[in-house]
Amino acid sequence: MKHVIIGTAGHVDHGKSMLIKSLTGIETDRLREEKERGISIELGFASLTLPSGRRAGIVDVPGHERFIKNMLAGVGGIDLVLLVIAADEGVMPQTKEHFDILQLLQVKAGIVVLTKIDLVDADWLDLVKEEVQDFLAGTTFENAPIIPVSSVTKEGLPELINTIDDLVENVQERPTVGQIRLPIDRVFSVTGFGTVVTGTMISGKLSVGDEIVIMPPAITTRVRGLQVHGKKVESARAGQRVAVNLAGVEVEQIERGNVVSSMGALTPSYRLDTKLHLLKSAERPIRNRTRTRLHIGTDEIMGRVVLLDREELQPGEQAYVQFQLEDKVVAGKGDRFVIRSYSPVHTIGGGTVIDPNPPRHKRFRQEVIAALITKEKGSPEELVEQFLSAQQVPLNTTEISSGLKMPEAETEQAIDILDQNNRVKIIKAEGNKLVLLANRYRYWCQQITDALTDYHKQYSIREGFPKEELRSRMFSGQSTKVFQSVLQTMQQDGIIELNPQTVALPNFTGQPTGKDARYVAKIEELLKSKGFQPPVWKEVVKQLELKQGDAQEYLAYLMRVERVHKITDDMYWHAETVNAAKNKIIGFLRENKTISVGETRDLLQTSRKYALPILEYFDQQRITRRVEDNRVLSVKAKL
Repeated sequence: MKHVIIGTAGHVDHGKSMLIKSLTGIETDRLREEKERGISIELGFASLTLPSGRRAGIVDVPGHERFIKNMLAGVGGIDLVLLVIAADEGVMPQTKEHFDILQLLQVKAGIVVLTKIDLVDADWLDLVKEEVQDFLAGTTFENAPIIPVSSVTKEGLPELINTIDDLVENVQERPTVGQIRLPIDRVFSVTGFGTVVTGTMISGKLSVGDEIVIMPPAITTRVRGLQVHGKKVESARAGQRVAVNLAGVEVEQIERGNVVSSMGALTPSYRLDTKLHLLKSAERPIRNRTRTRLHIGTDEIMGRVVLLDREELQPGEQAYVQFQLEDKVVAGKGDRFVIRSYSPVHTIGGGTVIDPNPPRHKRFRQEVIAALITKEKGSPEELVEQFLSAQQVPLNTTEISSGLKMPEAETEQAIDILDQNNRVKIIKAEGNKLVLLANRYRYWCQQITDALTDYHKQYSIREGFPKEELRSRMFSGQSTKVFQSVLQTMQQDGIIELNPQTVALPNFTGQPTGKDARYVAKIEELLKSKGFQPPVWKEVVKQLELKQGDAQEYLAYLMRVERVHKITDDMYWHAETVNAAKNKIIGFLRENKTISVGETRDLLQTSRKYALPILEYFDQQRITRRVEDNRVLSVKAKL
């Protein structure tokens, strides 16, 4: 069933609360001061069952100019408004201010209710109707129904209820998918239950037991209980007035303006990028860094208006503006807001949030304005592409969706379109799909190709550039896992060749040529020439008159291709010599079961200096196994 919120608006003492009582039987003036003074100070709440069976929540807002900020806290989540105008007074100052607020918040569905018709005659009522029609001309309420009623005689109430039911039919239902967002408009404590907050859910679905967070104080809590229209429920959804009983939270920790949200859904910020419209009725222009009162959701925050492309915003004009706020705010892209002057306090403008978590901008920068235009008016594909342009690492769909405050399904569709048009590069990483701008991927490919070309020239006989060294030098912002996924994608595209620990250009062999090949051959010959008593490495370097750096490169190559084996830190044997020793020792052990260091020395016709290290090497290779002072064949060698 569709869930809608109906709100009231209008001048003080024009009969809003009395009208709600007549419609619902509920008295929304709950404070003693409200009852004594006969005006609403705080928000009031009621519910109405319509002829169709639909249940609507009703928010009754105060009309007195001193309590406009309370009115703003209630009007943000409404779907349909009852603009209440007393027939004996007509359009009054707060009627105009409330109506400006409705227009700024883009509340488009409404009914004009002319109250107190029992106090005027028919001619006067006709004059008031004409005045109202003139007042609404040229606005979104120009064709709104105007229904005269009397809360005393009940005249007109049935027609009003039927008209509400008809309009509710066309109200677009709020999305229940996506992140939970419930701006808090009341906080109180109930004996035996603890802290309760109320508000109008603007998106998502909330259930008993859900873990949630109160932002911006970032208080993690759990839903102990839920009520909708005064009745306990297991879950609540967008479009409903909800009371939430919170676990483990004190009343003093929360205040009006905070937001109940899903974990990780909202990020607090001291800045908002917006499109601001200054009302024609504003008394003066807004100059850069003017201090104002920003009303968004149920929150009021002081802040300064930073005009990004001008020094002054004239009444009736609009511009891109960054608000620099004195307290943190949580908002989403597309949220509507209202601003009021600091002193004296009047509603002067409002607009739309374009970026809820922007960096600080420099003024009069064309690229900043261009980016805001794209964010404001761009297609989902343009928004995704722009968002990715500011990222230095590949992101998954959820991260992009969260960063843009865009539904995940819409984000996924935009990514698919960009992929089809070769605007993004998809990188598969452990079952996850990462997304990178195509031109950034091409740039990375060129960077790595250039780096490998230089590396291969400098180290021509190395297998390739060590992966971790390449990441730390050029891509330190990426995790090892993500970098490995990027490299695998480049290998699939034929850009590079991956080895277990290194990266190389395709078809690069790392084989020595010319002088290098000659020295490698000399090293091999020298190591083989002495049989089982090869010279230590220092002696090899000395005899061949090798530079230390070159000697290490040749040795690393020979070990990589397994033509030389490291026996100890300074003893290296040629692979043929190692194999010959292995065959002799295995043969001896198969006949004699055990072999000692002395027997190894005699078998290989060498000295203890070489016999013990080669036995220990074979122990490490699991060819032999030490038993006391002797060796036996390992299980591996027996197989």
